[in-house]
Amino acid sequence: MAAATKSFLTTQIIQAFKNIIGEKYVLLDEETLQHFSHDETEDLHFLPDVVVKPRTAEEISSILKICNREKIPVTPRGAGTGLSGGALAHLGGVLLSTERMNAILNIDEENLQVITEPGVITEVLQTELKEKNLFYPPDPASKGSCFIGGNISENSGGPKAVKYGVVKDYVLNLEMVLPTGEIIWTGANVLKNSTGYNLTQLIVGSEGTLGIVTKIVLRLIPLPKHDLLMLVPFRSSENACSAVAAIFRAGYTPSALEFMERDALVWAKQFVESTLKIEDDVQAHLLIEVDGNNMDVLMQEMEGIASVVTEFDCGDILFADNEQQKSELWKMRRRISEAVKSHSVYKEEDTVVPRAELPVLLKGVKEIGKKYGFHSVCYGHAGDGNLHVNIIRGNLSEEQWNGSLKDGIREIFELVKRLGGTISGEHGIGLVQKEYMHIVFDKTQMRLMREIKKIFDPNNILNPGKIFDLSS
Repeated sequence: MAAATKSFLTTQIIQAFKNIIGEKYVLLDEETLQHFSHDETEDLHFLPDVVVKPRTAEEISSILKICNREKIPVTPRGAGTGLSGGALAHLGGVLLSTERMNAILNIDEENLQVITEPGVITEVLQTELKEKNLFYPPDPASKGSCFIGGNISENSGGPKAVKYGVVKDYVLNLEMVLPTGEIIWTGANVLKNSTGYNLTQLIVGSEGTLGIVTKIVLRLIPLPKHDLLMLVPFRSSENACSAVAAIFRAGYTPSALEFMERDALVWAKQFVESTLKIEDDVQAHLLIEVDGNNMDVLMQEMEGIASVVTEFDCGDILFADNEQQKSELWKMRRRISEAVKSHSVYKEEDTVVPRAELPVLLKGVKEIGKKYGFHSVCYGHAGDGNLHVNIIRGNLSEEQWNGSLKDGIREIFELVKRLGGTISGEHGIGLVQKEYMHIVFDKTQMRLMREIKKIFDPNNILNPGKIFDLSS
């Protein structure tokens, strides 16, 4: 089946949308269309034909029934913080924003669960839960602005994933609207469920291609009482990567273990105006956190981890003495992406390999960069093998940037595959990575995914052309 094509939105269809959700929530003005034409993916822009902002699952259902009948593309969108183009209306049509669906519906302290709508900002939910000593661990760098619904679409992770897992490990049940307009629940609000196919986990990470999530049931855990943080400098980036696997082999499981190449931290330091001193011979840092309820145990863990990393030619370890220092270190780590973007146009590749292979991956990325003439700035969630490779445009020509660079990216992904990894750990495939899917999936696997898409979305209206094209 061919991908859905841009449809002409008649005045009758626009009026139907207004009748469903109200005139003020059907937007056609140039300023709004421009605002929703981009997310945080490189420098891509695609104008939708109309932006709609429904409030309920029933309103979304009515809109999708019209779009399915008229074969109009619909692009679901949360906060627009995505990095793979998944929320871009590259075929025009309807951009459906979930920003008005922003209520935390119920916090069940007895069962350690929360029911939330998709438009709730991740950090807002986490702060509300912390007041009740409850913890929802997934914490992407954009947690202060990204929506829970977007986190579901991308199966987001973040620094805490190394100890606590990613979004899929906390989702129990989802209410969603199918592209054909039916409203369903995917599972049950229980911790164990061996009843039929696991539709809930199929939807998590499906990038808004199978349905629009309207309610989310998450499991929670008790909030840890304490955490400790240290920053470890290394004279070699590869040594820093090698130290990661050694920490786990020694029996420690940090609550966060982040890798930052020198340029990443230097640019972030300038971006947030930090006073942190970075020695001239330092090439990389590890930011290591432990958490729990017994401070004595945490101190012992930090001492043990410090003993491990000293075997890898590290410099003087900085132990965060207070909450302000912890906050400053985390602020730099979380704003690296913004710092890189402010420095240059860039492409971010979200690679992930078994963590013991990180030194090989990093070395390979640098060698490929020399071959194709690009500079890369690397950082990421080293504890779970997730390395973000930021390719800086710098002085690359138009031909290099939009031409031969693709061959370099392909070589990075082929290396990732050889190392037992894959081409996205948490950012998704969306629009920008789909041409590389054949590197990690064979024809049978791709056929199965396309057939799943056709079952959910027979007219291919929902986020068409994301992850893969049905016709290819």
